[in-house]
Amino acid sequence: MTRFAAQINVMPRAEISDPQGQTVERTLPSIGFAGISGVRVGKRITLIVDAADEESARSIVASASEKILANPVIEDYELELTPL
Repeated sequence: MTRFAAQINVMPRAEISDPQGQTVERTLPSIGFAGISGVRVGKRITLIVDAADEESARSIVASASEKILANPVIEDYELELTPL
């Protein structure tokens, strides 16, 4: 077994409204940050997975991402694996 560190970045799909991002974007100019646009708010999840190889680790993390870490109806995710 090999250990892998996984980072999963979950973001609202491009076609989905992002109320958190919109609130942040509207607030930025009022606190002195002009010229910032296109704000999207997501989440980053980090975890360690033990697997036979990188392909197995990727499959495990992708399955977890699709079932519980991201909502596939409104969110997309990207994952990165690093052997430990």
